[in-house]
Order: sequence, then C-alpha cells, then structure tokens
Amino acid sequence: MADMVRLAGIDVSKQTLDVYVAPIGESRTVAYDEAGLAELCRWLIGAGVALVALEASGGYERRASEVLEEAGIVVRRLNPLRVRRFAELRGRLAKTDRLDARTIAEFARAYPEERHCPRDRRRERLAEHLLVRRHAQDAIVDCINQLEHLRDARLRRLILGRQAALKRLCDTLDRRLAELVAEHDDLVELSRRLQSVPGVGPVLATTLIALLPELGSLTRRQVAALVGVAPFDHSSGRQIAPKSIHAGRATIRKALYMAAMVASRRNPAIAAFAQRLASKPGKVRLVACMRKLIVSLNAMVRDGTQWQPLTA
Repeated sequence: MADMVRLAGIDVSKQTLDVYVAPIGESRTVAYDEAGLAELCRWLIGAGVALVALEASGGYERRASEVLEEAGIVVRRLNPLRVRRFAELRGRLAKTDRLDARTIAEFARAYPEERHCPRDRRRERLAEHLLVRRHAQDAIVDCINQLEHLRDARLRRLILGRQAALKRLCDTLDRRLAELVAEHDDLVELSRRLQSVPGVGPVLATTLIALLPELGSLTRRQVAALVGVAPFDHSSGRQIAPKSIHAGRATIRKALYMAAMVASRRNPAIAAFAQRLASKPGKVRLVACMRKLIVSLNAMVRDGTQWQPLTA
C-alpha cells in the first residue's frame, strides 16, 4: 500500500523547479515564479501527489513551500548532505537538477519521517531576524579584528563608526525580537519558562523558540544529538579514539555555548555538575554543561514546568 502513495521530489534553483513524481516516474521543469508555481500545484494535485520533499536551500525553498502548503500538499524539507550521501550510496555520482529531484523523491520514500514539524510563520520571522542579528555580530567581530592592526586615524574612525552602527542595529533587532515574541501568548510563556533557568537569557530563549521547534518532544539523547552536543564513538579495531561531538544545528550550539559559560558560574546545578568534572579538559567540561543545560530545558518544556533549583 505504501508503494502506491505518490510523492514528489523537487530540486530548487533560483529560476526553475525540477520535479520528479515517484513511483510513476513522471518529471517536469517549471519556472520558479507565480505562474510556474500555479502550474506545478495543478499538475501535482492532478497526479494525486500527497507529499512533496525538497532540500533546505538557504531560503530559496520558502516560497515554493508556502504555495504548496496553501494548496493542501504536505511539504517535507530535507538535509541536503543526507540526500547527497544517499545518492552516493546508490552509486549515483552524476549531479544534475533532474537527477537531484529524483534522488530527493527516492530518499523521501526510503526514509519516511515519523515526526514532522509543520511550518510556523511566527518562528520563521524570528529566525529571519536572528539571521540578520548573527551577521551583524559577525561584522562587529570583523571590525574589532581590523582595529587591532589599523594605524591610520581616518580608517580607524571609519571602522569605529561602522562598529557603532552595527551595535545600534543589534539593539534594534533585540527590541524587535522581543516585540515579535510578545505578540503571541504561547511564545511569551515559553520564553519565560526558558529564561527561568539561570544562565538562559533572551538570545538563547528566542533562538530555541525559532530554530528548535522540536524542543519538548524529544528524548534527552535525541535533543543532544540534534543540537550537536552528544558525544559519539570514533573507534575501530585496536584504535580507541576519544568520543567527540559531531554535526547538529550550529546556530543553536553557538548560543548554547555562551549560556553554558554563564550557567557554569551562576547556575548552582550546572556549577556543581561542572565542579564534578574538574579533572576533565576545559572544552570537554563546557560541552558537558551545554548538554546538561539543553536536556534540562527539553524536560522543562516537555513537562510544562518552571526551573526548580532544588530538584535540578
């Protein structure tokens, strides 16, 4: 029965959408504009397609996802690296847009997801503001690095002015992020619950709301692996290598890193945990604190409770 369910894989580019429908093997290329999207929806609905899979393409897939969902089609966004590894596993080394669309469809059929997080436009707006904020923060770091080596007074004034403007932009974005959260009572409550933990501030709370919608629905191991703070073995034969973290959502991990540094000093439970690991290297100790912090936050959201220092 599952083999009869039709789904489509879409390879997204700036100007075109290449589509492959499995298992019937039909394919089509449409322009990536309003007329092309309308044509695509009519064709997919007429072909009886119930689900569409496409790769997360840095935002290029957003408009296509919106139109398809408005047409009543379930949209699943895939990790491009996993799709490419799947193609290599099948011996498919060539790479074209049509082949990619077919690979995406075959991947979606081979690995159906049990958990599917529907798109939330509120979280997407937060994520968009966080992206601009992150770029501004990186530009501030660039300014600081440049100032260390500049001697020309005029150049220094220019860079200092740019740095000040970027800081004002970050302040504006922080206020805007707070306003976007305040527009929705459920997000306000979630933000308060997260920030009740010593060491968790508005930046981490908003980052988790925007970029980790699965928070509270995962096990402790799953959330640690998804964020990228779970230790994995790298041993083979007689070679026994130390465990290390791998993959995960880097943006969340960066915000969690700063929060864990504060929590290891200000949060009694995390500080005591860090003290028990005093014999470990500093980075190992900090990653362990990050893992304990995200696991605690996941449990709080799952149970709908506030931070309780005595039981933590």
